[in-house]
Amino acid sequence: MKRNLSVVILTFNEELHITRCIESLLAITSNIFIVDSFSSDKTVEIAESLGAKVFQRKWKNYADQFQWGLDNCSIDTEWVMRIDADEFLDNTMQGEMVFAIESASNQISGYVCKLRNIYLGRTIRFGGYDPLKLLRVWRHKRGRIESRWMDEHIVLSYGRTELLPGEIIHNNLNNHFWWTEKHNKYADREAIDAISKRYKLFEVDDQIVKTDNPSAKIKRYIKDRIYNRLPIFFGPTLYFLYRYLLCLGFLDGKEGFAYHFCQAFWYRIVVDIRILEAEKLISTTGGDRESVILVLEKLTGHKIGGG
Repeated sequence: MKRNLSVVILTFNEELHITRCIESLLAITSNIFIVDSFSSDKTVEIAESLGAKVFQRKWKNYADQFQWGLDNCSIDTEWVMRIDADEFLDNTMQGEMVFAIESASNQISGYVCKLRNIYLGRTIRFGGYDPLKLLRVWRHKRGRIESRWMDEHIVLSYGRTELLPGEIIHNNLNNHFWWTEKHNKYADREAIDAISKRYKLFEVDDQIVKTDNPSAKIKRYIKDRIYNRLPIFFGPTLYFLYRYLLCLGFLDGKEGFAYHFCQAFWYRIVVDIRILEAEKLISTTGGDRESVILVLEKLTGHKIGGG
């Protein structure tokens, strides 16, 4: 089924999820592109058996890999969609997606999708997650991904957005050890962005503030102007209490406590520790640009010189 929509998925060892993801997309398009970071499991084999076109490229970060996919996957459709391998479309979105893009006026450049998160088998409905709203579908020539190490969003050059009916379901089936390892890697990327901004290593891509994406703009503003200026470890404490108490996260039960504690408190503490480690190492150098870059590369294992 060839539709006027292409989907780009980044993968690395996603044999547990990729069938579920692709099968939910086949209702809306057959233009499915996989950008794989040299998986060692059956991800590529499964994706190709389901009709996806697979490209392989060494990983740097999400934004770099995804933008490469947009630029190099021979996308010839007007619309493009971003989805992760551990996500899938619910029945409503499968039924509404094609009608939405085929009937969209020229003033509409993108569609915001509702993202429903499942953790330890429980749907997270509170703590500010009822549900998340993210720009995931857009006219190909009008959008790109922000060049950041973390918290990257799709930004539109012009036009307005509308909310798409239905939901994208995020349900990762790996165990919690995998989850913590993943978030340790996220913490490295957050530290790179924070230190880079603090020492003006590279130009900061904040184009999200100029687009029609109110939710993302508000969150970016709060993070940059308020949260990141709080004393170390104070921000995670306030953030957890805000989500768990004020946003009623406790109503998500024991699974909700585990999720909000780990994602809002533990993970943010790890980010603060990474930044503290970096600052201590930087204080032993001259603090010049080259020294700061070397510190970040040594601490995180990422090659970041040049942007």
